[in-house]
This record gives sequence, C-alpha cells and structure tokens, in this order.
Amino acid sequence: MSIFALQSPAGGFLDEELNRFNKIFDDWCVQFDNYEDASLIAQSLEHRTSINIVEITPLSYPKYFFHNLQGNIYATRQINQKIICIIEPYMGSNFRIAVCDLETKNVRITNTRYKNVLSVEGAFAHFEE
Repeated sequence: MSIFALQSPAGGFLDEELNRFNKIFDDWCVQFDNYEDASLIAQSLEHRTSINIVEITPLSYPKYFFHNLQGNIYATRQINQKIICIIEPYMGSNFRIAVCDLETKNVRITNTRYKNVLSVEGAFAHFEE
C-alpha cells in the first residue's frame, strides 16, 4: 500500500494545481498510484531538477493513512499489520505510543505517558501486542 508524490528538495509536496508546495502532505497534494505516472508529470514541469518523486507509505507518512492520528510523530515502525508510532499529541504534552492497524484503519493510543523521547524509546523498541 503506497502512493507517489512530487516533492521539492526543501520538503514540500506539490499541490493539485502544480504550482505550489504544501508543507504537509494531504488530500490537496497531487498523488499517483505508480512511479511511472509521477515521472511523466514531473518531466513535464519546467523546473524538473527541483522536484523529487517520493513514495508515501503508512510507515513513512502515517498521518495520511490514519486520519485519527493527531500530533507530532517522532518515530515509526511496523509490527505485523500495525504501524507503531511515538507521538506527542500536542505541543508540550507527554509522549505516547500510537498503534495504527493497517487492516481496520483504527488508531489506539496507549495509556502510558512518557516525559521525553528518550524515556519512550525503550518502550517503543520493545513494544509488542
């Protein structure tokens, strides 16, 4: 499960009008089902050297695939059919672990709160369900 998008070297994603780059990848960004289609559009643009084709997957960009996932994401990994994320639900809050199910698209936030990224990394690295 992946899609392709056009990205500037600065990190923004090309919008559907093909003239601006959005900082966040969302429904307004141009997206393709395969690399070949993305390449055709990228080659047709005037500034081809300043556009990269990137693959967007649940592991690399979980917020796009799991709309209920809120906050800043610091790390992701996949365990079976689940994407596990370290998140900060809102600026300044305690860190949590989010479990995103690829089959059902459900997002569950664990109850445990962590004061900083270092304290959550151990739980994240050994997380099992």
